[in-house]
Amino acid sequence: MKVIPKGINELTDQVKSLCIKHEKWGKVFELTFSDTIKNALVEDEHGIFVLTGDIPAMWQRDSTAQVRPYLIAAKNDPETANLLKKVLQRQFFNMSLDPYANAFNQTANHKGHQDDQTKMGPWIWKRKYEIDSLCYPINLAYLYWKNTDDTSIFNNEFIAATHKAVNTLKVEQNHVDSPYTFERFVDRPEDTLINHGRGGDVGYTGMTWCGFRPSDDACVYNYSIPENMFAHGVLLQLAQIYQKVLRDSDFAAKCSILANEIWNGIQKYGVMTDQSGNKIFAFEVDGLGHKLFMDDANVPDLISLPYLGLIAADDPLYQNKYYYEGKYAKGIGSPHTPAGYIWPIALAMEGLTNSDKKYKEQILDTLVATTGDTNMMHEGFDPNDPTKFTRPWFSWANMMFCELVLDYFDLMVEK
Repeated sequence: MKVIPKGINELTDQVKSLCIKHEKWGKVFELTFSDTIKNALVEDEHGIFVLTGDIPAMWQRDSTAQVRPYLIAAKNDPETANLLKKVLQRQFFNMSLDPYANAFNQTANHKGHQDDQTKMGPWIWKRKYEIDSLCYPINLAYLYWKNTDDTSIFNNEFIAATHKAVNTLKVEQNHVDSPYTFERFVDRPEDTLINHGRGGDVGYTGMTWCGFRPSDDACVYNYSIPENMFAHGVLLQLAQIYQKVLRDSDFAAKCSILANEIWNGIQKYGVMTDQSGNKIFAFEVDGLGHKLFMDDANVPDLISLPYLGLIAADDPLYQNKYYYEGKYAKGIGSPHTPAGYIWPIALAMEGLTNSDKKYKEQILDTLVATTGDTNMMHEGFDPNDPTKFTRPWFSWANMMFCELVLDYFDLMVEK
């Protein structure tokens, strides 16, 4: 797509006018906010396919984050709202194809990781099962409804896809009964699941099993706490949709019951004690007593829980931790990128989960100063030399920067 909806142009102009004292913010915002529409969106009979950036595939997670800030414009602009409806149409088309897949091809072209040992198909680019691939489109649909009052998206395609999603989450409460396995025979252990593709041993917790993190790296322990927190919140949103819009009390109850089972599992198995004796959320657990203390730069992670509306930022269990520090920046990295690299997504999330305007300003100044002279966000960068970075075009990171700019000026998505 090349034509930018009126509402998005008006929002861009509004932000630029607010950036008088922050000219560099306005410059980067104008470039990145329109980039998704100009270069990442492809319309066809299945809706709008959203390229993640420099990889020719559509991630269910990334595509939601890439268009989420447009919800602000969609409130008063039918053209922007229609764009989002078409993205949702494609997301639920993808979900119906395979609820275990996380990234898809635009057509049935057999591209992507077809050599992976799992149930691949011509539409699937990658089949690394991540809970958030089911949660993000449902969350976007819910936010679209809340911001526009349009319920037309809750059609037969939505119903079919969300039934598959909930059934998958339910099956994965007992992973021993799951049909899903995944193996990739490469030297990088993060790209495959152990135990003949079934992952590590787990005990029943009430939570739902997760093969991979939002980074597409394998979980160490397969109950991801941030992913399960996201599932809990989204299932409650889905219950609202089925109760208030679709008038299906039985399925709404099924969603609520599953959400409560997951929440109880998080509370019982997902909390640990740090070295200072404080109770905090673990990052991953296995239900057998093993718990992982870390965080990752991708969303959902622990730092993003308030942003996703899953927990209050002042909750005593909420922790921000594990930073790399360098000459130009400090922040959270990921094992998905070189050691020591910081992720702009994580920096943006720090700003979005902090109420202090001065702190947000510092984060934004850091982000625009570390683009490596490209005026675009990247996947990760060297905090001692920002000209060294991964992924020159990463649309998700661009839009997280844009959302932080909007947030700074109190222009926010209604939750």
